[in-house]
Amino acid sequence: MTTMAQHTAAAGPATEPAGRRQEAAVRHQEPAVRRQDLAVEPDVRRQEPASEPEARREAIATEPEARRQELADFLRSRRERITPEQVGLPRGARRRTPGLRREEVAALSAVGVTWYTWLEQARPIQVSPQVLDALARALLMDPTERHHLFALAGSADPAPGTRCPTLSDELLGLLEQLEPVPACIQNSRYDILAYNRTYARLFCDLDALPPEDRNCVLLTYTHPEWRASLGDLDETKRIMAAKLRAAMAEHLAEPAWKALLARLKRSEEFCEVWERHEVVGVASKTKRVLNTHVGELRLNHTNLWLTPDSGARMVTYYPADEQSRARLEQLYAPAPSAAG
Repeated sequence: MTTMAQHTAAAGPATEPAGRRQEAAVRHQEPAVRRQDLAVEPDVRRQEPASEPEARREAIATEPEARRQELADFLRSRRERITPEQVGLPRGARRRTPGLRREEVAALSAVGVTWYTWLEQARPIQVSPQVLDALARALLMDPTERHHLFALAGSADPAPGTRCPTLSDELLGLLEQLEPVPACIQNSRYDILAYNRTYARLFCDLDALPPEDRNCVLLTYTHPEWRASLGDLDETKRIMAAKLRAAMAEHLAEPAWKALLARLKRSEEFCEVWERHEVVGVASKTKRVLNTHVGELRLNHTNLWLTPDSGARMVTYYPADEQSRARLEQLYAPAPSAAG
């Protein structure tokens, strides 16, 4: 007869190997799980960087929308701060809108009310530089606000008188320190952005000209006194047109450049030279200037670039001989006052 102890002792050894086999099977599976974890982990790591380009694409896709919304908010804020009286409009008895109404801004800017309303609603519509200019004037924007308006719209300001960002007070002070050497600052379009006293009297009375007419190419073809001061007018006309064509290659679609070209094409002389399709680069040379106040001057023309993209530059005309130096000093000297 088999006792319980004997049965347990007999059963024990029989079941233990099965238990160890299960544990061994589990232990055998563990590396497989670890291998699976390791196999998944690199995939997760590879996916993380992949989200960065996607985020950038989403940011790029939403940038125009963000710009339109910022532009809409900016226009609304400028409209609401201006009173009707400031722009010559009657206030009226039932005005509840702070500042101007949308239809009033549209009328002042010569644009449609619906179109302007869409602009303040951040609709995806195209805005020309001419319309932006009209809006800036209607909303009495100062130069900083005007620059911000064009920046939000992603458009170049066509106004020739717009101050160049490189015109710091220190740079303007340097122009004065160069006296009596004539000096000015020009952009790549040959607009004269700033100048000192001697330069103002070198070719003509520059102070008497409106800012939009202070362009070297335009003056070379249209201003009698400027033209008379050029020692070699025909060569200067050819060179200036060729320089402008070379510089314009990177700005063909920009409104300010197209506006300048349209003005120049009113001159038959310019059209004839322009059709030659000559191009030349900017270079230093000795110029002969026939000044109406002090006579002939021989001046060395130099360029000092102010930006890395061949944009704004300082142009100087230092004397090539002692006689020209003495005459520049005479040109710089204040005009004698009339005897009392």
